[in-house]
Amino acid sequence: MVQLTINGKQIEAAEGITVLAAAKQAGIEIPTLCAHKELTPFGGCRLCIVEVQGFRVPIASCTLPVSNGMVINTETEALKKSRKFILSMLFSERNHFCPFCQVSGGDCDLQNAAYHEEMTHWPMQPGWNGYPVDSSHPYFILDNNRCILCRRCVRACGELAGNFTLTMAERGAATLVVADTNVPLGESTCIKCGTCVQVCPTGALIDRTSAYQGHDESMTEIKSVCAGCSVGCGIKLIVRNNRIVRIEGDWDGAVNRGVLCEHGRYDPMNEARQRINSPLMKKDGKLTPVSWDEALGAVADRLKPLAGKEHDGLAAIASTRLPVEAMAMFKELFADGFKSAMVTSVEEGMTTAAINQVAEKNGAFEGKLDVLRNADMVLCIGANVAKSHMVAGFMIKRALPKGMRLVNVDPEESELDQFADVSLKPAMGSDLALIEGMQAVIVKEELGRTPLTIPDVDKVIAASVKASGVSVETLTKTARMLANAVSPVILFGKGITAQRDEKLVEAILNLAKLVGAVDSERAGLISVKGEANSVAAAQFRLDQQFALNGQQAVYAAIGDDYVSKRLVERLAKAPYLVVQAAYESTLTEKADVVLPVTIWSEQTGHYVNMDGRVQKAEKAVDAAESIRENSAVLAEIAMRMNMPIKQDWQKVLHERKSSVAFN
Repeated sequence: MVQLTINGKQIEAAEGITVLAAAKQAGIEIPTLCAHKELTPFGGCRLCIVEVQGFRVPIASCTLPVSNGMVINTETEALKKSRKFILSMLFSERNHFCPFCQVSGGDCDLQNAAYHEEMTHWPMQPGWNGYPVDSSHPYFILDNNRCILCRRCVRACGELAGNFTLTMAERGAATLVVADTNVPLGESTCIKCGTCVQVCPTGALIDRTSAYQGHDESMTEIKSVCAGCSVGCGIKLIVRNNRIVRIEGDWDGAVNRGVLCEHGRYDPMNEARQRINSPLMKKDGKLTPVSWDEALGAVADRLKPLAGKEHDGLAAIASTRLPVEAMAMFKELFADGFKSAMVTSVEEGMTTAAINQVAEKNGAFEGKLDVLRNADMVLCIGANVAKSHMVAGFMIKRALPKGMRLVNVDPEESELDQFADVSLKPAMGSDLALIEGMQAVIVKEELGRTPLTIPDVDKVIAASVKASGVSVETLTKTARMLANAVSPVILFGKGITAQRDEKLVEAILNLAKLVGAVDSERAGLISVKGEANSVAAAQFRLDQQFALNGQQAVYAAIGDDYVSKRLVERLAKAPYLVVQAAYESTLTEKADVVLPVTIWSEQTGHYVNMDGRVQKAEKAVDAAESIRENSAVLAEIAMRMNMPIKQDWQKVLHERKSSVAFN
């Protein structure tokens, strides 16, 4: 820690942080435009200049590290004069006409900075550029007329999303933000994450859906958790009049630190499915609106005789997007109450069953996603994180320019192949042989960090090459890269776990131990799970493969999940089908009773992400009066069946050994 003085106030700050950060921690505001807490200090706008005793000229505080004994002033008359001049230049360079701008009125950092300096006008004639506006993108618009060239968007695209789509073209006052080689945004390599829009301090990048919908001061901000996948990103829901205006990444989010993908930021805002607004019952072959009492009464009457019939009574299946509270209640009602032998989730343990089998014997062995931030080598096998679980993919992509090496193992073409140092295309089903071959190379060359005995390593290597189709040279190169890494990470996904092979997962665990990729803050073994509560579903043992074997009814708690064609085909065979869902689908069309429930933003609940973080999602908007929460519907059925629910999900969550440590 160092001691310094800012505006006569003595403060203590951590060594290595900037003056700007130290001032903010002490509650002293220094105006800035180009700086952002998640971006590398840039020092471009010069608005954050401060006077430092002993320095000849004012210095940008965003790039100046603190040192012991510093004496700093942030609000002298000379500084105020300089800031007004800088702002006047910025306003005059482009067409910054505040009354006509969609972010004018408290949402624009440029305008707010001017008000902070007590400016009411700028004394210079505007540049009158008239740059064309790029509206080719489906989600946002680029208007270079309102750009101040702070490069926040360019830096965020590279440093946070790792995509490097945005860059600068031309020079001097004619400099423009462009995509790729100056192609329209809608035709570029943009991955639609929207990070650039969120960091833009002016109206140069605006969101199509939220523009002109009101200013931040008229909105309510609610921090929550994205239910799009098992990464568990922190989000901020910007709400007005019981409607979500936009979704932003939470810069304080433990997992994502503000970054979101298209599925978390924009997909929920473009939901096109039709809501179910009333309970429905099939009468004369047609679904007809009925009261809640009639619908629940009919369900209870039909299901009551099936209680206690383990195999020929009731089958139940639930979405892994349900909050933990609803999922635990579902398990307790149908597995413990009805004693049904077929109670599972729509994922059927595809991403968790084999992992949990290994965890039953070894305890927790997976690390946190944070290890990807410091890894110098990543072996990604069976997980296309550039397409699914994209924020985890961002963590890999943005580390590549810093020297991280990537080996991607996928028998099919993958978006990660273009970034990989080595891209392996083994034969389908040869993953175990490939992993064992890597182990054998490391043992043969004595590169392992833990002891492992493999009899006849040459024979194992030859078998691996034959089974996988990967050359011995490539296999050896990959094994050496992994073994020689200081902070290696092994990331595997559905390509591995869907095989439901416990031996395969154990082989990956042994490889991780061999190269030191376990039990470390800088290295780790991570598996990509499925939907938002895949881990919780596994803990509640909702991970068996679904099959109808004489059951007389099926209860499907789908919530706001999407319904696959395969699931519809299997459930359509049920003699009696109850569907608890938020949206119309081909499954609800085949149901005997449909119970309308809330979606992710209309309910409070907890989610356990892929690395064991238990996070709370907050209710943001109210559902229609005729719609009930998932937990409330299950509780009502339990009451009518005289099956009391304990609702102690925290205890149930920890009853089974898990591959991840909960926190």
